[in-house]
This record gives sequence, structure tokens and C-alpha cells, in this order.
Amino acid sequence: MTETDPPRAGAHESDRHPFETGLDRNPANYVPLTPVSLLARAAASVGGRVAIIDGARRLTYADLYTRCRRLASGLARRGIGRLDTVAILAPNVAEMIEAHFAVPMLGAVLNPLNTRLDPATIAFSLDHGGARVLIVEAEYGALAARALADRAGPILVVEIGTSGIAGAVPYETLLAEGDPAYAWPGPADEWQSLCLLYTSGTTGDPKGAVYSHRGAYLQALGNAVTFGFTAESAYLWTLPMFHCSGWSYPWASVAACATQICLRKVEPAAIFALIAEHGVTHLCGAPIVLSMIAHAPASDRVPFRQRVRCAVGGAAPSSTIIRTMEDLGFQVTHLYGATESYGPATVCLEQPDWADLPDDDRYARMARQGVALATLEAAIVADPDTDQPVLQDGLTVGEICLRGNTVMKGYLGNPDATARALAGGWYRTGDLAVWHPDGSVEIKDRAKDIIISGGENISSLEVEEVLMRHPAVMLAAVVARPDATWGESPCAFLEMKPGATAPTDRELIDFCRERMARFKVPKTVVFGPLPKTSTGKIQKFVLREQARAL
Repeated sequence: MTETDPPRAGAHESDRHPFETGLDRNPANYVPLTPVSLLARAAASVGGRVAIIDGARRLTYADLYTRCRRLASGLARRGIGRLDTVAILAPNVAEMIEAHFAVPMLGAVLNPLNTRLDPATIAFSLDHGGARVLIVEAEYGALAARALADRAGPILVVEIGTSGIAGAVPYETLLAEGDPAYAWPGPADEWQSLCLLYTSGTTGDPKGAVYSHRGAYLQALGNAVTFGFTAESAYLWTLPMFHCSGWSYPWASVAACATQICLRKVEPAAIFALIAEHGVTHLCGAPIVLSMIAHAPASDRVPFRQRVRCAVGGAAPSSTIIRTMEDLGFQVTHLYGATESYGPATVCLEQPDWADLPDDDRYARMARQGVALATLEAAIVADPDTDQPVLQDGLTVGEICLRGNTVMKGYLGNPDATARALAGGWYRTGDLAVWHPDGSVEIKDRAKDIIISGGENISSLEVEEVLMRHPAVMLAAVVARPDATWGESPCAFLEMKPGATAPTDRELIDFCRERMARFKVPKTVVFGPLPKTSTGKIQKFVLREQARAL
């Protein structure tokens, strides 16, 4: 029985166990977990340390805490309170970090919006999430104006810079209205909703994953420990903060009292320059970001002395990318997760004996999705039909399932989708994987991306890995194409490196035949730019349609 359980029928206080008597919660020994407390601690302990570098701006932890309290107070004075939604449309600027603390301070819910979406989708998110405030940075003023024209109902618009939206309140004016000593209430309960993150749905409307204060706090600690953050760390924002709340790194960086360096636009020249100027030690990104860095022209590259830890999520990086990144001074770590898991859920932990492996074998190990973060309860590979864990033999395929405090509360206003995603007490990722004897998981494909050719299962990821070893290939995506003989056959879409000459179909097929089983070799090859989502992921559903039309 816990303190919240009802007493047993007929039970008296004297019947309670000694460990349940006189040991109740009170403010001295129980405070709801919230990432906001991480900022309060940092301001109190290292207030003079630089927390944020944003161009020429420098904010210390004391500055950051004061500005967040002013923003929370200013919103409160304009009628915003507990569980009200505050949306923000902005690039990776200091104000985006401030919003990740100020809005939860108030007990309100932050809704970071994807700046790459169309006005109609943004309007849907504002309506569905019930946004009462929209904070918009000047660069996205026109986009916000079009989105607001597509929706009805009042909303307070707060502009960072000059957005051009009539009636917008300047961000700094709102801060000036606020109390720098604001006694923020925080959450009434650590299960209280903190963030609303919309997934970029490929069919139908986006789904809004809801985070809790408890989950965000624990994910911050899990990220900090996993990525080796310390107070000496300098984290470069190459990952958009609107994506899974920047994989929860706004909170993780503050948990470690690290410095966050803002970057409005991901450009290799700017990345190299900032790494060298500010001694960057950590950065994150999708595989496309690593590809941009790895293939940056020599004129964009600036030498730096430190080793930079680089976490990559999404599809596993190819061995070619890992090799190039290491040569440039980066240490690549593969993370795996989803919007529904606050970003990273598993990490590929490098083992001491990997150093003795041949490079190709070591890179293959590094590309695994790995094991659960310390703050995730469990990550397993289960048989989708029986829900039982598969053998840890590295061969049996099942679905990756996650469980723990860093799994979303559910999808806002969508109980059916929530029930499906969290069925059986696990978050069903939809990713097919094997489970290795050392406990690490390795994705073989999305369930919908497996190619079945002549009764044989072909992993599109395996074929893509081989294709990206070709010296001219920068990105590869493989999907199923209808085949009269085999049912399906692999169709490869390839994007070439800048300045590279595309090989002929025959040259590429011969290249593959030397490196994989013949039945896995693509029977069709298409050259050209690959369609990508707003977060840089390749849109395979678009390519499947193109393959069917060939």
C-alpha cells in the first residue's frame, strides 16, 4: 500500500506497517519534479556562468533565470495560467530556450511549432492545441500571419523583433511588464502537462504528443548523463528546438550548467566556425546534418583542437559518414527515440573491445540503436503477435517497445491513437529490430519499409548502407517497387555528393553485387534530390509512390 492507496477495509492507523506510519510526504521531503528547478539551481550556484551565446548576445544563468521569471510573470499578468497553451514559432534563438523554462514555470503548456510547415498545418496545431498565445520570431512573421488568417478565435501574439503582425506585443515589452522576482508556482503535480509536440504526420492530421514535468526532468538528467555533459560543456544547436523540444536538450544543458550556443540556420561553414570559436564539445543532428558536415567543402572547414561529441538520431549513420566524421575530429554516438519518448530513448554505448575490431565491424556496431537510457525503464524487442520478448540472438526480428517515465502521456484529444500507441503497457514504435546477446537492439527496418521479394525479407536499411559506401553517393533511400515476378523488388533513389558524377545503373548494381546477396541488389536506380520532411528525414512514402509509377 502507498500513501495514496485507500485504507484496507476495517483497517485502523494502528494496523499500518511501521514504514507507513509517520513517514508521510510533506514539503520538506517531497517536491514535484520539474525541469524549471534545474534553472533555479543553476542560477543560484553558477549565476555568473554564461548560459547562452546567441550571436553577439551573452546571457549568464542569473540573466536567464531573471528573464524567464519576467516572461512567466508578464504572461500571468495578461491572464495566462495553468494548462493554457503558449505556442512559439522561432528558430534556435535564446528566446526559444527561455520559453522552455518560462512557460512551465507558469504551469502552462509550451507548444513549439515546426517552422518548416505550411500555414494550414500551423493553423491546425494552434486550433487543436487551443493556443492562447503565439510567440513568433520576425523571420517567421509572414508564415504566422498566413496561419492566423486560417483560424478563428482570439490569440495574443508576442513578437521577437518585428513580425509585421498587427497588434503584436514586443517580446521585450512583455518581459518589462514582468516581475524579475516572480514567485513561480510550478506544477501542482509532476504528472501535469508541460509540452505539446506535434508529429509531422504523413497521413491525416498531425498528432500532438503530450509531455509531463516528471518526464522532462528525468529526460534532462538521462540526456546529460548519456552525453557526458558537465559545466565545462559547450552545446551547439544544430538540431531544431521545435523537434521533440530539441530532444530535451534545453533542459539537459541547464541540468549540467553547460553553455548553449544558438545557430539559426544549419550551414557547414557556420558550424565549423562556431566549433572553433567557442570550443564546442557537443552537438546533435539528424543524419542529413552529419552528411552536410562530412561533405562540407574544404573552404568551409575551420580547424579545431577539441574532440566534438556528435549524437545522431533517426536512421543509422552509414559507415562512410562515421569514418569521415571521425577523421574530421568528431566522436559519433548513435541515439534512437521519437517525439513520443522525449527524444532519445536508447544509446549505442561503445564497448572497450570495439577498438580491436576492423573498421567496418566497429562501424556496424556503432550504428546499432543500443540500450535504454538510464532514465528509461525498459526497451525490448517483442514479437508483435504475442507481445513476448524475442530471443536475444541477433537474428529474430520483432518490434521495439519502450516503457518508462520518459514516454509521452498520450496524444492530445486522440484517445484511440493513444490506446494503440500504448497498448499492453508499452509504447509501440513500429520499428522492426533484432536483439543482440549484449542487450543492444538493432533496427532492421520500419514495419512498412521491409521489402518482401520472392518470399525473402530485405532490409532497406541494409541496402542503403551498402549504397552509401559508393564514393559518389551522399544519400540513399530504398523502397519496394511492384515486380511481376518477385512480388516486390528493391528500388534505390540516390542523391549524389556535390560535384560527383553519377555512376551508371550497371556500375552501381555491380558495386552492390560485390557486397550483398544478389536478391537484395536494387533492380531499379533513380538519381536526383531526395524528398525530405521538415526535420530532414527522407520521405519514403513519396518515394514508394514514385516507384509504383516507374
